[in-house]
Parts: sequence; structure tokens; C-alpha cells
Amino acid sequence: MAKTILITGCSSGIGYDAAHTLHKRGWRVFATCRQEKDCERLRSEGLESFQLDYADEASIKAAVAEVLTRSGGALDALFNNGAYAIPAATEDLPRDALRAVFEVNLFGQFDLIAQLLPAMRPAGRVVNCSSVLGIAALRMRGAYCATKFAMEAMTDALRYENFDSDLKFISIQPGPIPTRIRANSIPHFEKWIDWENSAQRATYEERLIPRLYNESGAPDRFQLPCSAVTDALIKAIESPNPKPRYMVTKATVFTEIMRRFLPKRLLDRIYAGM
Repeated sequence: MAKTILITGCSSGIGYDAAHTLHKRGWRVFATCRQEKDCERLRSEGLESFQLDYADEASIKAAVAEVLTRSGGALDALFNNGAYAIPAATEDLPRDALRAVFEVNLFGQFDLIAQLLPAMRPAGRVVNCSSVLGIAALRMRGAYCATKFAMEAMTDALRYENFDSDLKFISIQPGPIPTRIRANSIPHFEKWIDWENSAQRATYEERLIPRLYNESGAPDRFQLPCSAVTDALIKAIESPNPKPRYMVTKATVFTEIMRRFLPKRLLDRIYAGM
């Protein structure tokens, strides 16, 4: 029988590439999206697809029930991939904005893990898509960084709590990857951020807004395609003894090296200028 995997955030980018690639490799893929129109498109492309919205507890429960019905009550792997950003100065983030982004990027993902773990024992693989911003915070990205730092901590905690079992909890840490996360963050920025009345207004005008709305900008020199993340995912779910973390792109590797070896004040100076 084909091994089964649930992948979230499959409408585009990393999740889309992973769903199609694993399907071609013989996995039975449950490819979920937040919106039904995207699920319909994936079904027309030959994937099994249904809705899962991290922000909606009922949607998570319904998706779990759908997975277990289709799979006969067992699941081999989960890839938590969906997330979004609210680009803004940390001081400009309203409490409700922080609640909203944590609901999707953290609370919903670990709620899903908790509901699926009974079906994944004794030897399932849980793979969480973190980020280089889960090991290094950058200016104007505080909310997103906070969710990814928390994801790293909770993934580690799950691994330690199940250390003597065959369950594996793995973090993938991409650097620059061509996804729609920047474009998808625009509605959240426009909803929550009163940048015109911010003490950081000059930074918004000179740096953040031009970058946020410029889809034709030059790609990052360290950028890799979405397939690079899928390659790491394949190792995480198919290797007999997977690593706890997979770094994707040179940017992630360099960031980890700097974090370990450079003086903290020098790191502050470097990150403040980025």
C-alpha cells in the first residue's frame, strides 16, 4: 500500500511542488488548501484535495476526520507548510494582529499535530516548515519570526517528549524560496498596519513598501526553487534515520554559522542593516 501524507498550504509554492512531486513518487497525498477553489484546481490535476484552514478549529477537525476516513485511520506523515506574514515594525503590530498570525502559523499547526498523532503512532513523521527566520530575527518581520521561533521550540519539545519512540519530529528551514508569501502578506499589512502614523514611517516609505509591492524585483542571489524544499522533505520522510533539521539554501547555512560564531554586537549591527 502507498504511504500517506497530509500536506497543508498546497495552493502554490512549496506545498504545491511537494504535493505533486510526492504523488509522482508513489505517495498517497492529501493536499489541503484554505480555499475550496484551490482544492478544485488540485483535484483537476489528479490530487486528492480538500479544505483545511488553520485559523478555523472546525476546519481542522473536519480535515482530520476526512484524512482518517480516506486512509483507514492511519497516517504516515504530516507536512505543516501553510503560513503568512504581517510585515511591519514590531511596535506597530496590534494585539489582534498577533493573535491572528499565531493562530495560523503556530496554534493551528500544533492543534493539527495533536489531533493526528494517535493515527501516526508508532512510527509517523511530522515535518514542520520553519524558516531561516526561525533562527534569526530581522527588522520589520517580528511577527513572522516570532511564530517560526516558537515553531522551532515546540518541534524540539515534541522530539524530546517522544525521544524513545519511533515518531520523528523534523524542522525544515528554508531561506529565500520563490513563493507567494510576500504578495499574500499585502492584505494583512493593509488590514492591520497604520504605517502613515508610525514613528517608523520613513522606513516604511523607503524600504518596506517598495519591496512589498514590487513583484518584479531581482531574486535573492541565494534563492533556490521550491523543489529544493521538496528534496529536504523527501529526506525527512523517507530516510531511515532523518536529521532533526534540514537547512535549505546557503542563506540558512550562513545564518546558522554567524549565529554560532560571531559576537552578538556584530550580529546586531549586521541584522539592523538588513
